[in-house]
This record gives sequence, C-alpha cells and structure tokens, in this order.
Amino acid sequence: MGKDDGALRQQRLLADAGRYLAGGGTGLFVLPPELNLVVDRGRGSRIVDVAGREYIDYHLGSGPALLGHAHAGVADAVEKRLRLGSTYFFLNEPEIELAKRLVDAIPCADCVHYTGSGTEATYYALRIARAFTGRTKILKFEGAWHGMHDYGLFGTVPQAASDYPRAKADSVGVPTSIGEQVLVTPFNETAAAVAMIERHSAELAAVIVEPLQRVLRPEPGFLQALRDVTARHGIVLIFDEIVTGFRIAWGGAQQAYGVVPDLACYGKAISGGYPLAAIAGRADVMAVLDARNRPKAEVVWATNTLNGNPICAAAGVAALEALAVPGTYERLARIGARLREGIVAAGARHGFDVQAPGEDAVFGVRFTSRRPLRTWTDAITADTTLGWKWAMELLKRALLVNPNEKFYVSTAHTDADVDHTLGVVDEAFATLAR
Repeated sequence: MGKDDGALRQQRLLADAGRYLAGGGTGLFVLPPELNLVVDRGRGSRIVDVAGREYIDYHLGSGPALLGHAHAGVADAVEKRLRLGSTYFFLNEPEIELAKRLVDAIPCADCVHYTGSGTEATYYALRIARAFTGRTKILKFEGAWHGMHDYGLFGTVPQAASDYPRAKADSVGVPTSIGEQVLVTPFNETAAAVAMIERHSAELAAVIVEPLQRVLRPEPGFLQALRDVTARHGIVLIFDEIVTGFRIAWGGAQQAYGVVPDLACYGKAISGGYPLAAIAGRADVMAVLDARNRPKAEVVWATNTLNGNPICAAAGVAALEALAVPGTYERLARIGARLREGIVAAGARHGFDVQAPGEDAVFGVRFTSRRPLRTWTDAITADTTLGWKWAMELLKRALLVNPNEKFYVSTAHTDADVDHTLGVVDEAFATLAR
C-alpha cells in the first residue's frame, strides 16, 4: 500500500471511529483531528500508524508495554497458548505459575486473586477490606487515580482543594450517596492524614493510596505513618501498584519505598500488555475470598468470567522472566533519568519553568514554578494549556505522548531514542518560545 493510500485509509477509519465508537475513541482522551491516528502495529519502542508514520512511543498503552511492543518472549508464549483454547474458567497451568512468581516477588503477598483490570482490582480490594474489618468507609487521597468505579471517583481531579473529608464526584452518574463512604485528604500531608484516620478509625475499613501518586513521590515518613496508624487500628492498608508494580523496582513501590501494605493491586506490567490484573496480600485478609473454608454467606464475591485467563497469564510469566534478567532495572532507570534531565534542561534553555516529577521509569512534565510538588493542589498550579501545546508539538514530530499525563519508559527504549527525543523536545520548546 502506498503512503497516500495509507493516509486515505486512516482518514476513513477515523471517520468510522467518529461514527461508531462512543466519543470517537476509547475514553476521555481524543487527539485533535489533524493529529489523530489509528495504530497499525508496534515493535520495541515504536508504533506505526495506518498511514505509515512511525512514532517513538512514550505512552506504551498507558503503561502496560514495559518491555516495549511485541516483545519476542511474550509473543512466543502467547502464540504457544493460542491454539490450546482462549479461556476455560477452571484452573490452568499459566495462572498457577504466574501466581507463584507474583507471590515470590511482592513483599506483601501470601497469595493473589486475579481480576480483568486495575479498576476491578481496586474495587474488589475495597470489598475485601470491608468484609475483613466489618466496617464500611474508605479513605483515599486527593488527586489519586484508582480506576473507574464509583468509590474511586471522588476528589480525583478537583480544580481546587476539596472540602475535606468530603470531595465531589468526578463523573456524572456517580451516586452522591457513595461519597458518604469515601473520606478524602491531601497526599503527603502526614499529620492531617494520620489525624483523619485516628478520628474515623472505628468506621474505616481501608486506606487506599498510590504510593507514587500520579507523578508525586511520597515524602520520607509519609507511607510509614500510614502503615503505623492503620496497623494500630486494624484498618487494611492498600497500595494501588497498578502503575508502580514491576516498573519502578522488581518489588514495586513496596521495595522502592520500604513500606509493606496489607493488600496491593497490580496491573499493566504484570501481563506483558495483555488484559490481566491481580490483588495480592496477607493470607488472613485474603481468606475472605476462600469458599473452601468459609460459609458461602461469608465469602467475598469477586469472580469474573475471564479471571486467570491462560493466554494473559502465559504472557505474564514470560514478561516477568524478561524483567528478572539482571541489570534490567538499572538500565531502565538510566535511560529514564537521561530523558527526564534532558527535558528539564531543554525547557530551561528556552526560558520555561519545567519540572519532571516522578520516578525515572514513569514521570510527568509540568510547567510550573511551584516547588516542591507535594500535593494535588501543588500539581494543579501547572499550566496545562502550555503543556497541551508542547505535547502537540511533540506529536507533530512523531513522539507519541499523552498531554499533561505521564511519560512511560520501556526496556526497549535506547540511548539513540533518547538522543532523537531530546532533539525533538528542544525543537518543540523553541517553537513555543517563538
């Protein structure tokens, strides 16, 4: 197919997407028409659209492609399973093997329970906590993203500080009554968080936290203070490691920050880009799922048709094998650090006050002079209009990014990719400066 034919085909597909997909895309984010694209294929750090244009990908499917696209070991494992059947509902060998590897790697894990997505994992983790404690309320942190279920969608993207401990629902269609069960407090405000937990300890089932909240790193002592106060009151501490799990360290945020929760939710990287997620945790808390040893009336219902899917689990086993190769995380951090530091330096050269908060393997780019960025109210000082314009300049120059969100780095990104990217970044800043 010629280049012109590909461009025409992409335009036809985009028109069909606008007609047949709700909202014209897959969710809240849709690129402007002149930059929108339909992905044809991906390999390593690159994707190619239907029109034949190649991009260096720093979105990576919103994080799952930690090994890059079409990783050979993952693809081989999937191809081997495909002709054996797509799903069984009953136990299968890959799901058992992956569970063993997850338990070995995750500090808090005595056992795991599979789900289909990160949203399901955090949703069911809260249900497990309520069943275990006999309490109903949960506490989350302002600006945290825990998926698309109703309990998670309070105080996620407010434009100003919430009326703590209450927050507004982020989406229409979320019952306001659920907000009565959700307490919200600022991330990294240790004294305020501990005081709120102490005040509501008799009714709190769980405290759920992204240990790296979007791109905000936890301050020293913050996560440990949550661990101490929840342990003191028998409240289940849940780490949402959908993003950080197997990305910022082999043992995730628990290893990187040295604090072990009661439950943790995993997704994205654990299955090599295939749809699978999991809850990992302490045996006594996870026991509320065990229909072998509890009356059915006392068992938490958290079963899904595709739980422990053999194809996805086989992909997960292969992905963890690749990530376990010595030197993987050191190289990932080195590549990510070069990229972060280079972006900030380029912005400064052209007169922009730019920061790259987060970790080397996943970070944001924020246009703000506020320092440090500790809380959500700090983060919303960023100039998102400028962030959007900068991202559009990157897209024009074939860097695939999600404006005002995260840069994800893969093990497939190379020094040459970073060199090229920093050249493009400099051009984009220069254009904005003009």
